[in-house]
Amino acid sequence: MLMQAAMFVFGLVALVVGAEVMVRGASRLAVSWGISPLVVGLTVVAFGTSAPELAISLKAAVDGHTDLALGNVVGSNIFNVLFILGLSALVAPLVVDRQLVRQEVPILVGLSLLVAWMAFDLRLSRGDGLLLVALLVAYTLLLYRQGSRAAPAEVADTLVTEPPSRWLSRLPVQIVLMGVGLAMLVVGSRWLVEAATVFATMLGVSPLVIGLTIVSAGTSLPEVATSVIAALRGEREIAVGNVLGSCIFNLVCVLGISATVAKDGLSVPASLLAFDLPVMLAVSVACLPVLFTGHLVARWEGALFLAYYVFYTAYLVLYAQEHDALDEFSLVMRSVVIPLTVVTLAVVAWRELRAGRRT
Repeated sequence: MLMQAAMFVFGLVALVVGAEVMVRGASRLAVSWGISPLVVGLTVVAFGTSAPELAISLKAAVDGHTDLALGNVVGSNIFNVLFILGLSALVAPLVVDRQLVRQEVPILVGLSLLVAWMAFDLRLSRGDGLLLVALLVAYTLLLYRQGSRAAPAEVADTLVTEPPSRWLSRLPVQIVLMGVGLAMLVVGSRWLVEAATVFATMLGVSPLVIGLTIVSAGTSLPEVATSVIAALRGEREIAVGNVLGSCIFNLVCVLGISATVAKDGLSVPASLLAFDLPVMLAVSVACLPVLFTGHLVARWEGALFLAYYVFYTAYLVLYAQEHDALDEFSLVMRSVVIPLTVVTLAVVAWRELRAGRRT
């Protein structure tokens, strides 16, 4: 047990550090080749935040652990919105850029609906994966065009705009960083997948539950650090954009590539289709009323998101253990917590709309 725990921790550290090292090398190399820092920030850096999820899901898909691959993506999106956005809003109320409301939130909702529809036959085929990859290319081109027209201050990332040290400007160093980062991602994903499957066996739960909870939270650590630090520094739009962008990349990039490389696609567990995918879709849709009410994520909304993540995790644990309290817990959630939340959000949205009309 201790050896597996150590393998899990070291694998997680290798994933996080490897993603940072690879993105730093790739970003500097792209800038050295004359590619705009704006474009690098919107593509290479955005892709890098999803690198741990991609490494884990790819390894799991190739090895046939499709439950873990799917759980990692679905769990990461739920974690990103409920935990990271909620925690960032508790640190400081988040101001939301209008472009995120008009573009990224609808795209996230649309992609979540598309994935849920694809999974309805309990399988994500290679054709489904190729469609998601095609959407990844289209979304990247959209970001490229917008980045080329935008002012540098609007989309620049400090990773590629700050003056580099002399050794980072050298081509051999950049190539070595990319190679080392990629190697760490490969090794880290192997260790973490092996440890996660052993944990699932020892604890008597499915790899899906491990992927939805421990693995998804661990691979989302780069997003946690980026969003919370951005909120602390007052860069609140970056905190929100990081969460939404990561969720979009998880669906089109991580899930798309994993379904494409898997031998027979990704088989979707019935429990994932019945509960976790609807939760992911509901979380995406929840961004609409929260972000449209004054383009602000208030502290109480952040606390609400965090509370829902606790409820969601508690349900997964009770379900995995077939606990006697599961029925009572589900009844309270369906009859009290969820209706109360819907009424509260509806009242807040109505008040914001009335206030907007008066002004």
